[in-house]
Amino acid sequence: MLRRVALRALTVLAASCPTAAALALGPAELAVVINVSDPASVDAGTYYRLRRGIPETNVIEVRLPHDRAALSRQEFEALYAEVNGKLPDGVQAFALAWTKPWRAGCMSITSAFAFGYDERFCSASCGPTQASGLFNGGRNAAPDAPRPKPAMMLAGESVDQVRRLIDRGIAADYSYPKGHVYLVRTEDAARNVRATYFDEVVDRLTGLQVLSVTAAEAVGHKDVLGYFTGAVRVPGLDGFGFLPGAPADHLTSFGGQLLDNPSQMSVLEWLRAGATASYGTVVEPCNHLGKFPHPGILMTFYAEGDTLIEAYWKSVAWPGEGVFVGEPLARPFGMRTSRDEQGWWLESHSAAGRRAVIETAPSVVGPYRLVGTVQIPPGHGRQRLNVQAGAVRVR
Repeated sequence: MLRRVALRALTVLAASCPTAAALALGPAELAVVINVSDPASVDAGTYYRLRRGIPETNVIEVRLPHDRAALSRQEFEALYAEVNGKLPDGVQAFALAWTKPWRAGCMSITSAFAFGYDERFCSASCGPTQASGLFNGGRNAAPDAPRPKPAMMLAGESVDQVRRLIDRGIAADYSYPKGHVYLVRTEDAARNVRATYFDEVVDRLTGLQVLSVTAAEAVGHKDVLGYFTGAVRVPGLDGFGFLPGAPADHLTSFGGQLLDNPSQMSVLEWLRAGATASYGTVVEPCNHLGKFPHPGILMTFYAEGDTLIEAYWKSVAWPGEGVFVGEPLARPFGMRTSRDEQGWWLESHSAAGRRAVIETAPSVVGPYRLVGTVQIPPGHGRQRLNVQAGAVRVR
C-alpha cells in the first residue's frame, strides 16, 4: 500500500530545445533480447525484428526462467554478462521480448538492464534512490549520475496482444496526431500526488492539447494521446480510444507486477486497452514523485521527436524500481523530409517551436551544403514546409 510521504514538487518541466535534432534512436541502435526457452518470447522478438527492420546481429538469444516474476541478483548478473558479451557496437537501448520475469532482485528488469545491477537504485524503508543521469534529458544531472542504456519490455497477456502492441507503435510513426493528453485527478489522496504539477504542465506544454480533468470527466474519450492518473484501478478502459503511440500510466504501488496481480491494476491493462506504452513499479515505492513519470517532461520530449523509450525514460528521476513496457521505437512526432511533384518538404510537429538545420544537395547522394535554418512554429498536427532544392536533409 502506498504510504504518504513528504513531497517536493518537481518543477523541472523540460524547456523547449532551441534547436531540435532530426535524429532519434533507430533500429540499428536497439538490441532485441529473446528468451529462447519461452516460445512467446521467440515470437515477439522475431516479429519485432522483422517489422522494425532491426539487424539480425542485434538479436541476442539467451535462456532464462520464464515461469516466475523475478530473477535473483546472481541469476541476473550472469544474464547481464552474457548479453553484454554479445552486444554489438553502437547499441544504445534494449527491447526485452518477454513478459516474465519483470524483476531482478530489488530492481525492475528494465532498470537492471539499463544500469546493471546496482542496489543504489533500490530504496531502504520507502526512501529515495539513486537518480538517473537521463532524467529531463540530463539537465542539471550530477556529473557522476549513471547514464543508462534504456530498456523496455515487449510484454503482454498473449502473443496476439504483443503483436498488436508492435503494430500500434509502427502505425504511430510520423502520424502527428491531434489528440488530447489527459491529466486525471482522483480522490485517492496518496496516489493523486502528481496533480501538484498538472496546472504547470497545462500552462507550459502549449503545443499539445492538454487537459487537467477529474476521473469522471476523463471517461470515454476517443482521442487519447496520453493519459496519466493515480489510482489502484482505472474503470472503463474498454471505452477509451487510444491513438497509436499513446502512453498511459497510473501511479500506484504494484502496477509493474504484470501478471497475477489481484490487488491492483497491472500496466498490461493499459496495453490491452490500446495504449502503446506504460510504466509501473515492481516493489513498494511509496508515492515519491521521482519514482513515477513526469507527464510534462515525457510529452515534451515525445512531441519534440524522441522515440517512446527515450521520452519515457527521461521522465522518471528515480527509475530503479519501475518497469517500462511498450513498443520502444514509436515516434509519432519525428521530423523528416519527403518528396512529391512539388519538390522537397520538411514534415514536423513541435510542441514549443523549433529550428531545423537545413542542408541541400543536387541529388540525394550529395554533396550536401549548409544553407541555414528554418523556424518551425508551434502547433497541433502535421506541419509541412516546402524547401526549394534538388535534395534536402535536416539535422
